[in-house]
Amino acid sequence: MTVRTNLNVRRLVYDSYNEELLEELARLPEVWDCTGCHTCAVRCPKGLKPVEVLYALRQQMVESGKVQPTVRDALESVFLEGNPWGKPRATRFDWMEGLDVKTAEEGEQVEYLFFVCCSIAYDPKLQVVAQNMVKILEKAGVDYAFLGEEEACCASEVQALGEEDLFEEMSEENTELLNKYPAQKIVTLSPHCLSALKKYEGLEAEIIHYTELLAELIEEEKLSWSGEFAKKVVYHDPCYLGKQNDVFDEPRKVLQSVPGIELVEFTRSRERSLCCEGGGGKMWVESESTEERLAETRAKSAGALEAQVIACACPFCILTLDDAVKAVGYEEEMEVLEITEILGKVME
Repeated sequence: MTVRTNLNVRRLVYDSYNEELLEELARLPEVWDCTGCHTCAVRCPKGLKPVEVLYALRQQMVESGKVQPTVRDALESVFLEGNPWGKPRATRFDWMEGLDVKTAEEGEQVEYLFFVCCSIAYDPKLQVVAQNMVKILEKAGVDYAFLGEEEACCASEVQALGEEDLFEEMSEENTELLNKYPAQKIVTLSPHCLSALKKYEGLEAEIIHYTELLAELIEEEKLSWSGEFAKKVVYHDPCYLGKQNDVFDEPRKVLQSVPGIELVEFTRSRERSLCCEGGGGKMWVESESTEERLAETRAKSAGALEAQVIACACPFCILTLDDAVKAVGYEEEMEVLEITEILGKVME
């Protein structure tokens, strides 16, 4: 049995209002504007989590079938193909082509078992994250393995979109799968996977983000870089990595280990980091808001710092910020890079 993080909130919502009022509330566009960044929870002096109420209302919409076609298609794709992008399950590990990747053997102990995000597995722009990670692991000489085609969606965004039953089903299946491959630590490439796996009940291994592993390897002098990356870089704290899992220092330590980098900070950083609007299922929800996207605000802030690179450690942040940099006209002087992309440039 997995943990239902907002079960009590959902019960309260259903018990407190009649069905007609619930449907009226759930139809409000603001219900779908939430990105699940948890800023509200971080700042609330009473420890409240308004996001759970919104997720409960989304469940009402899902159960009544009143959702956008993009939401419906994403959830159906997770159920049928194990990913929200409508991609064939059999192509999940095409990113491995041309690489000598160690894959897990059932029952065989491994130190680090890697869990690859759906976005990284299928999006050509993001596949370099997994590919560079393999090269980094080989360079460090650590005991690692990746899952094979059995790997499926972590269901983080499934829960955010309101499909709690599918989240439970996926979490139970993933827990059973991951426990077949005994590991000291399960390492996620995405903060969204990190948050989701930490909600599972019964996982036998510790769950960490890849930046935590790399920071440890660098500190132990098992990793170093021969190249130089002489650029001004500003690090963007992903909400699901920072605010939700308190991983702030490790990504910065990894970046600071790269020769030549001038690392600067946003005014709004760490616990006060501005959300990119990629989480909370927003990748599959068309927003009705006409206000400037938060990612564009973030890109302008990077421009004010004269940063040449926005670095981050989340696939959704990469996609939203990359679009934002182009939208505000900075694509000639600024680029958005995942941390592993920077490391790939200084590894040889």
